[in-house]
Amino acid sequence: MNVLFIGKLKNILLNQKLKSINNLKFIFLFLSQILILSCGFYSLAGSIPPHIKSISIPLVENQTSEFSLAENLTDQVLYEFNQSGILTIKDQDIAHSILKGKITKVTDGPFTYNKNESVSEYRYKIDVRIEWFDSINENNILEKNYSGFGAYGLSGDISSDGIDNDNDGKIDNDDDDEFGEPRSFAARVAINKIAEDILNDIMTTW
Repeated sequence: MNVLFIGKLKNILLNQKLKSINNLKFIFLFLSQILILSCGFYSLAGSIPPHIKSISIPLVENQTSEFSLAENLTDQVLYEFNQSGILTIKDQDIAHSILKGKITKVTDGPFTYNKNESVSEYRYKIDVRIEWFDSINENNILEKNYSGFGAYGLSGDISSDGIDNDNDGKIDNDDDDEFGEPRSFAARVAINKIAEDILNDIMTTW
């Protein structure tokens, strides 16, 4: 009788021990998930100066003769910030910070040649100067030059020109976003790259 009782007691204690171990595992996993999420949030929001909650993005200045380039770049930068939600877009007179841009140069010329020494690929490159101004402390947080480029040929059809027009490692039928007028597409690729780089730098500046 005593042996039977002792055996049951051992089973009860063993079950309680296993439950305690499982509970500890659950608590550890739960806390790990919270830590991971917290670090992810910090990497987006924690790198921006804490007093800056909003940004104004006025029309980029265009020092080149390329028509509508300033409007297209400004629109793309606004799109990137609206998508990220990292800072509220506000008018310049009430925003905590101002993003000032200047298109300084556009280069458009031959980049690669075929075996007959004819141009097979052109490269369209945009250079931009950016200043991110802290309206509260009245100083620049970021001053940097950016550039982006897109490639195109003279075939008139970028979906079958054998060129990686948007620098994503895919060409023609393998790249479903390669379409449109070649030179305009190259300009759009350059603009998208610059806008993405600006946003990434602002999120990791502090």
